[in-house]
Amino acid sequence: MTDQAPAPRTVLSGALAALFVGSLTNTIVGIALPTIAGELGGQDRVPWVASAALLTMTVSTPLWGKAADRKGPRPLLLAALGVFVAGSLVAGCALSMGVLIAGRALQGVGAGGVLALTNALVAGLVPARQRGLYTGWFGVAFGTASVAGPLAGGLLVGLPGLGWRWCFLGVVPAGSGSTVRCGGDRY
Repeated sequence: MTDQAPAPRTVLSGALAALFVGSLTNTIVGIALPTIAGELGGQDRVPWVASAALLTMTVSTPLWGKAADRKGPRPLLLAALGVFVAGSLVAGCALSMGVLIAGRALQGVGAGGVLALTNALVAGLVPARQRGLYTGWFGVAFGTASVAGPLAGGLLVGLPGLGWRWCFLGVVPAGSGSTVRCGGDRY
């Protein structure tokens, strides 16, 4: 077994997938909220399901960025992906609205790191002349997630045997795969 680091393209493809998954979770949940409220109760707490993730993402993004200035973006991106996946598992396995909101808040902390650190990773790995190309791909991933999220949420909620929990659990393999793609000893 070798300790060789992955190529920058491999790391960037993992970061691209991470950005897509982190963005997708913000849009996939909206369509599932009525179903979630019907199953878990707490109709008065539904706005917090979306707000918890957005608030923690907003607060954590500059903190992840400041930490990346000290430790570098790649190890922190791996940590942010771990937090994001943990939050997705908590939200997907929630049996009450309070646990779901806590899972979404944890997901938001991880997503804030993913959003900030993918851009920092591009700045560190890509020469200045090529950054526009990679930044463009990241914009495509974000835009695609914005369109695909409500469609995927409706599909997951509407298909028998799946349900709203897969809006959260479905991103766990993709988030884990992004972690593997970004792994290695350097970059």
